[in-house]
Amino acid sequence: MSQSTPTSGKRSDSTQEGDEVMTAPARARYIGKPLRRLGDDRLVTGAAPFLDDIRIPGGLHLALVRSPVPHALIRAIDTTSALARPGVVAVVSGRDLATWISPLPGSPELLPGRRLERYPLAVDRARFVGDPVAAVVAVDAATALEAAELVKVEYDELPAIVDAERAREPGAPLVYPDWPDNVAFRWEVTHGDLDAAFRQADLTVSLRLVNQRVYAAFLEPRGAVARHDTASGELTVWASTQAPHGLRSGIAAALGLPEHRVRVIVPEVGGAFGSKGGVYPEYVLVAALAYRLGRPVKWVESRSESLLGTVHARDQVQDVRGAFRLDGTLLGLDVRILANVGAYNAATTALRTGLLAAGPYRVPSLHVLVEGVMTNITPLGAYRGAGRPEAAYLLERLMDAAAADLGLDPAEVRRRNLLRTDEFPYRSPTGARYDSGDYHRALAVALDRFGYDEERASQRRARAEGRLVGIGLACYCEFAGPGWESATVRVHPDGSVSVLSGITPSGQGHSTMLAQIVADVLGVEIERVRVRTGDTGAIQQGIGTFGSRSTAVGGSAAFLAAHDVVAKARHLAAHALEASPDDLELLDGAFQVRGTPDRRLSWQAVARLAHRFDGPPGGVEPGLEATRFFAPETRTVPSGAHIAMVEVDPETGEIEVLRYLAVDDCGNQVNPLLVEGQIHGAVAQGLGQALLEQVPYSESGQPLARSFLDYAIPRAAQVPLVETAHIETPSPLNPLGAKGVGEAGTTAAPPAIVNAVLDALRPLGVRHLDMPLTPERVWRAIRDARRAPASS
Repeated sequence: MSQSTPTSGKRSDSTQEGDEVMTAPARARYIGKPLRRLGDDRLVTGAAPFLDDIRIPGGLHLALVRSPVPHALIRAIDTTSALARPGVVAVVSGRDLATWISPLPGSPELLPGRRLERYPLAVDRARFVGDPVAAVVAVDAATALEAAELVKVEYDELPAIVDAERAREPGAPLVYPDWPDNVAFRWEVTHGDLDAAFRQADLTVSLRLVNQRVYAAFLEPRGAVARHDTASGELTVWASTQAPHGLRSGIAAALGLPEHRVRVIVPEVGGAFGSKGGVYPEYVLVAALAYRLGRPVKWVESRSESLLGTVHARDQVQDVRGAFRLDGTLLGLDVRILANVGAYNAATTALRTGLLAAGPYRVPSLHVLVEGVMTNITPLGAYRGAGRPEAAYLLERLMDAAAADLGLDPAEVRRRNLLRTDEFPYRSPTGARYDSGDYHRALAVALDRFGYDEERASQRRARAEGRLVGIGLACYCEFAGPGWESATVRVHPDGSVSVLSGITPSGQGHSTMLAQIVADVLGVEIERVRVRTGDTGAIQQGIGTFGSRSTAVGGSAAFLAAHDVVAKARHLAAHALEASPDDLELLDGAFQVRGTPDRRLSWQAVARLAHRFDGPPGGVEPGLEATRFFAPETRTVPSGAHIAMVEVDPETGEIEVLRYLAVDDCGNQVNPLLVEGQIHGAVAQGLGQALLEQVPYSESGQPLARSFLDYAIPRAAQVPLVETAHIETPSPLNPLGAKGVGEAGTTAAPPAIVNAVLDALRPLGVRHLDMPLTPERVWRAIRDARRAPASS
């Protein structure tokens, strides 16, 4: 089910000085409507091309030789046998590659004096299992894979470090020998008098939480194809990516080419979830080899290769202390976060965890310390939420633990501490800025829709029967919409419309969203609007898709560009109708003089005027298009409240999710149907992290999840029907009033599920479990709890 409440608040556009405040059309035909996605017929019939569908005559195939050990010096690479195999064109080592390309850019957030320099192939040292050390290029994929097995690499193994806490200890093996230790970055903030808060507290709650390492598990693994046209000098790269312009910049920099000679095209993308952003070394390698060899080169990873080479996510140890009054009021918060960032990226997603450490709550005194530590495992990166789910998890676990210790209802503890509407816009004690929200209303709607009191009564009856039933809450807020974005709206001579957007969809339905916005602003049929994305040779500079930014930032750019087009079209129509532009209104796809409906000019007629051979009338510049770059003042902050109800089988430890309700505030919704899809998918992934998913490593640094036999993701039968409801507090930061919704479920579902399970187990005395809550882990906790009285 779904409900939208009346919107309130102001919307503004401050992208250009002098812009008027613009809002969606008062009589919106498309904006706010749950339209089915456009173009899905291509997907369901198999006509839409994905990366592996791209086949170029005469193309070569790439296979990678990856390190089987977590840390080693590369003493020698013998390529003789591989080169002797028929069909093999080239075998390249890291030392070879480093002589003709530049290293990939490092992280700017590193501590002073520390540098990360990585080539697509390891030059002298392998730093994790799966680190590429050599590349084999052959006439077909099978030959390349077989030849890769013939490459002999001589390793001098070094001590490896896997655990972040051990990596921080003095004397730990160094991932980078020229660093004094393994700490890559450190961020700290203090607000208020934390010592006084804990002195005044009636209760101190301390938790140590592990947010486990996970993998995006997208349907389509990574891949790239590259072709160098020696005649034009253009290097074209097809890639399964979320940010083609950024990838173009990375490839051009590595090869020393001007960016106008590199073109990146994104075919259909079978899921990305943040983990296909950035500049992957394999993509640069494919481009470099195609450029060097003068022949097309293709690489598509296998699933086992993806689990080794695609960035992992989360992986934090969180030490949390909260100072509470007896009534549940939070006085102070002390958070220490240790992030295991792996071997190369020094990913700073944990900094966003620190920035959101206060979440939707009023925190008078606070201290947050975030450290990122290098280790000999797969590099860390973004994945649906990228730091925000970790923040929600630590806060919501803390709130439930405090409620249990104080003997209060978990909902009441949250009510005591949630920010009020009159506090917005709000600056968090971490320095984060919140645009708008009604956190109390979201919780109230959730409790009402869930029938919270009735379900608590049902839980008591179930417990009386000996059943382990629990209810878990999670309130959250998160950042969304980082950076700027671009859009061009172009009206063709026949009145049809093209939208060129800098965002890059990977299954969300963005083309539908953009078409709805532009069709409404222009007053044309949505079928007359075609959206184009993901081609740096055709699209103006853009940023891409991640961080729940596409509607709030990309949609706003299209909205503003469409308004610019309308303004020019109004001027042209006014000249043709011999009227003042102020006297014209845009109705039913035509400009007409107010009060004189027979004096009207259709979009087709206006478009023809704009493209007349001898120029438009009135000395107006020919053409009818506009480009806008929209840069909001800061990020939006979506929010919400989720509630889960579970039952635990005491004999097997299996967990059944009986109900799941999501109440979200993503601002104004352009397409509620797309919003529902985003919530359902994200909740499923959040449930996966809570119950199943983990990338474990042995103490020696060997990954223990190398296929879907080892890495469990939810099956359809394990995902409940997700009930939904919505409140809307429009963002004042963009003209659509939108905030973003793509990461709500992965942010709220893990703490809601874990809190529900712990609530179910509380009568047994189980107070803490770390994710994932696998049946074995839960069963062992139940067994240990049952044994405890007998041993005391």
